Amino acid sequence: MTNYIGKAVKRVEDKRFLTGKGRYTDDIVLPGMLYAYIVRSPYAHAKINNIDTSRAEKMDGVVKIYTGKDIAESGINGIPTGWQVNFKNGETMKEPPHPLLVADKARYMGDGVAVVIAESREEARDAADEIDVDWEELPAVANAKKATEDGAPLVHDEAPNNKCFDWELGNPKEEVDKAMKQAHHITTLEFTNQRVIPNAMETRAAIGQYEEATGKYTLYTTSQNPHLTRLLLCAFVLGIPEHRVRVVAPDVGGGFGSKIFHYAEEALMIWCSERLKRPVKWTSDRSEAFMTDAHGRDHISKAEMGFDKEGNVLALRVKTHANLGAYLSTFAPCVPTWLHGTLMQGLYVTPKINVDVTGVFTNTVMVDAYRGAGRPEATYLLERLMDTAALEMDMDPAELRLKNFIPPFDGVEQPGYQTQVALQYDSGNYHAVLKRALEMVGYEKFRKEQAEARKEGKLLGIGFSTYIEACGIAPSAVVGALGARAGLYEVGQVRVQPTGKVSVFTGAHSHGQGHETTFAQVVADRLGIPLDDVEIIHGDSDSVAFGMGTYGSRSLAVGGSAIVKSLDKIIEKGAKIAAHKLEASEEDLEFAEGKWTVKGTDKSIAFGDVALTAYVPHDYPEGVEPGMDFSSFYDPANFTYPYGAHVAIVEVDRDTGHTKLKRFIAVDDVGNVINPMIVDGQIHGGLAQGIGQALFEGAMYDEDAQLINGSYMDYTMPRADDLPSFEIDRTVTPCPHNPLGVKGAGEAGCIGSTPAVVNAVMDALRPFGIKKDLEMPLTPERVWRHMQS
Repeated sequence: MTNYIGKAVKRVEDKRFLTGKGRYTDDIVLPGMLYAYIVRSPYAHAKINNIDTSRAEKMDGVVKIYTGKDIAESGINGIPTGWQVNFKNGETMKEPPHPLLVADKARYMGDGVAVVIAESREEARDAADEIDVDWEELPAVANAKKATEDGAPLVHDEAPNNKCFDWELGNPKEEVDKAMKQAHHITTLEFTNQRVIPNAMETRAAIGQYEEATGKYTLYTTSQNPHLTRLLLCAFVLGIPEHRVRVVAPDVGGGFGSKIFHYAEEALMIWCSERLKRPVKWTSDRSEAFMTDAHGRDHISKAEMGFDKEGNVLALRVKTHANLGAYLSTFAPCVPTWLHGTLMQGLYVTPKINVDVTGVFTNTVMVDAYRGAGRPEATYLLERLMDTAALEMDMDPAELRLKNFIPPFDGVEQPGYQTQVALQYDSGNYHAVLKRALEMVGYEKFRKEQAEARKEGKLLGIGFSTYIEACGIAPSAVVGALGARAGLYEVGQVRVQPTGKVSVFTGAHSHGQGHETTFAQVVADRLGIPLDDVEIIHGDSDSVAFGMGTYGSRSLAVGGSAIVKSLDKIIEKGAKIAAHKLEASEEDLEFAEGKWTVKGTDKSIAFGDVALTAYVPHDYPEGVEPGMDFSSFYDPANFTYPYGAHVAIVEVDRDTGHTKLKRFIAVDDVGNVINPMIVDGQIHGGLAQGIGQALFEGAMYDEDAQLINGSYMDYTMPRADDLPSFEIDRTVTPCPHNPLGVKGAGEAGCIGSTPAVVNAVMDALRPFGIKKDLEMPLTPERVWRHMQS
């Protein structure tokens, strides 16, 4: 078999994972390794008057204790952000320092103030309990909107009113205001897209290793983005030349965005190792993860959508306060602006759009990209508006969507659809996915069943959500203009061995997506060789030249395209060698099924024979270098734009408010599909997370900005029996501007599912006259109270 693209090939990496042979950061034990435990603030906002480490220093196993003062005196810079978003008036974004350990005051519950280094993890933890910190608690604020009010506690003196930026996109406000005045109907919603916590299966970990003999540093870390971590670590934090720093991200047990970023603990372990001349490991426990891993979402929005008499959308006006937490994480400024604001067109022909976003510092954990990153927030806003508008105008919610969809276009013979919010879509037929979903759910039949059920007192509901997302995060020129401080290309190196086996080095990083299978399918299919002849190497900055990691559903669209560019170079050079061996011209050759053949003849030479000739060039074309090893950098012309339609059917218990998800239909278009089994798995996982936000998940802070549900005892994750068997289908409109025609599937399920479920619950509650938003998550207690009122 040499035709691998489009086949449901079993994942080659699963054997080692299922048999316990995976190698994660915490599995690594280095000679002479020490263990770190970080002392963290129990307060959301508190001045540090003094830190007494004298008792802890005398305890068994303790090697050294460092405080924020030690870090500050060493001249180490803080953690930088990777994106700049300025105020709409041109004023520079506020970027307060983010130290590795704080020396003056803690700004969120979990802020690190000291690190204990000991011979064992247990000894480090015991000693940390003996450190006495003299705290002076200060007023704190957790709500983004309240943080901008006069008199609110200041998180940073450098950011008046706690504003990081005040940003605007789209048509001028006066044009949107004019369109709104002409509207026959205006739907208004005010809601919170609540904060959620990533909860990857593997908690974060980092090992810093300094080798005095070579002057080389190695960081082992749970990262989706090892090269970016090295860049920030070297260029901005520690000032070490890059050629002396190796960053290794071994097997990573899930990330969902939370492991993209460069965290303080990574730089701190390197700093400690250099001083102690021994490796130092830190591994987060689950409670620590709840209050230190970057959270997601947390938007407070007011949105207005205007319609004419026929139900056509005229204008959209959005004001969002986006919580950024206490410090700026790596991509934090980008999420509520360019990944949220630029998706406000959705799938709808909306002539006028204005988006105004205020980024706000609060005394909470940093907020950054979480699966979907800005796209779920935009979709939730649009899809709740659509359903609410349909209810208010007495229109069918599916028909209202179909009426307002952007017309079908292929993105090839005609340019992609130009939105009012900067982006130009690539290809799509948006009517097709919703019509297919309606067919799968049996819409007309369900409405009749729903009416009969209501007569019997049963609360059935159906909810729709259609979405589009910008994926394949790049191109560099565009994101650079939008504020990115790094390029977002990808690298792919293909090295053919003398025996015809192939090693592929990619800057993308797998943390559960199946790269070792999917990338190998692309290579094996293109070269016409067995899948077992291909190995995929990633996650080590000493092995891979450079790369920008995995996030934003970019692995295949960007990383895969870089690999294809190198494969094309391999085939091109192979043709020169084959032509020489076959005594033919290159133009007379065709390459297929792993061999070059002289057209119209049976004369051919296999890929393996050409590879051997390249490394044993005794009979070789003049002027051609030996070897077959090529690298390529791919920087795409545009984002990719997956889209889809999701439908949820729920039943709400009248007595308890409990929501049972009875059916979930997802029809997605992710472009060409390399491995349908892996794509289905990605969709399933995203659906579970999106449904989790709708019904179960939400970080809760009290008035003192204390995280009050920072454990699995209080923070509810969806379980298997909370979910039905998902009904999955797809359409295919290939991306016109990358060689694989792929768009990306990793985030799709998480983007469309949340509003579909909420819309279904709202539909079920129509007999109670509840028209506006319920606060997510839609817990039984919350739904029950609304039914009673």
